[in-house]
Amino acid sequence: MDINEKLDILETEKVNPKTENIDILSSLEIAKIMNEEDKKVPYAVEKELERIAVLSDEIAQHVENGGRCIYVGAGTSGRLAVIDAAETIPTFNLPPGVFVAVIAGGDIAMREPVEQIEDDEEGGKKEMESLSVGPKDVVIGVSASGRTPFVIGALTFAKKKGATTGCIVNTSNSKIGEMVDFPIEVITGPEVIMGSTRLKAGTAQKLVLNMLSTISMIKIGKVYKNLMVDVTPINEKLVDRAERIISLATGVSRTEAKKLLQKAHMEPKVAIIMALAKKDYKEAKELLTLHKGRVREVLKYTN
Repeated sequence: MDINEKLDILETEKVNPKTENIDILSSLEIAKIMNEEDKKVPYAVEKELERIAVLSDEIAQHVENGGRCIYVGAGTSGRLAVIDAAETIPTFNLPPGVFVAVIAGGDIAMREPVEQIEDDEEGGKKEMESLSVGPKDVVIGVSASGRTPFVIGALTFAKKKGATTGCIVNTSNSKIGEMVDFPIEVITGPEVIMGSTRLKAGTAQKLVLNMLSTISMIKIGKVYKNLMVDVTPINEKLVDRAERIISLATGVSRTEAKKLLQKAHMEPKVAIIMALAKKDYKEAKELLTLHKGRVREVLKYTN
């Protein structure tokens, strides 16, 4: 079976019969069709929730034990992975390098198409080698087709080095899905424009990436109730958010929350412990360290 025949059988490469005459429709009619197709994406994700939960737990366990979550992708898949990894830093106060995204073609691929690089299987291996991937890490391939050589190369190297592997793909019975420990296969079907996987497939990948990073970070104590207690207040908006979080978590006024944040050296989680457990900064920090950053565990211990 040659490459063209392989493409022909992929769900993402098939012609969508509902959009065959899309080029003669009005803009509103096109928008309605696209909206109807997009509505199918969350239902496709829903079918993979158990697998998403299992992989999220794996990420949490590895990160808590000093490992990394490394995404690998090309094109749209790689760009979405870069966004998700980058946003874990301000959202969950993670140091750079805990969630890592490798995109075929490097930084330039975030802004310009370098699609030919996705065929470089050896390049994927070299990227993993440069990151010194090992048993502490989780490496997740993101590929709509489930056959991207760059991603296959990266996963092959990761498996050889003992890393845990997973994937987010949008086709069934894919090569990537078969080679990883924890496959997630979100079948979104034919795109509105044939093969344009920046559409439904990309939307599905974004939803799954959201879940993987968010669930895993909740599990290691980065969230208290539904509050972003580890947010990094590095600009005016985030300082305001941190103050609101402290106020909501503790019941103190915004004025008092502002004072607490300053006393806690701009660490919202520490400020919350200071208020609820009646501790000073040093004691609050020590308690959080003792309980691996979990606010609820600290409060159980102190109350």
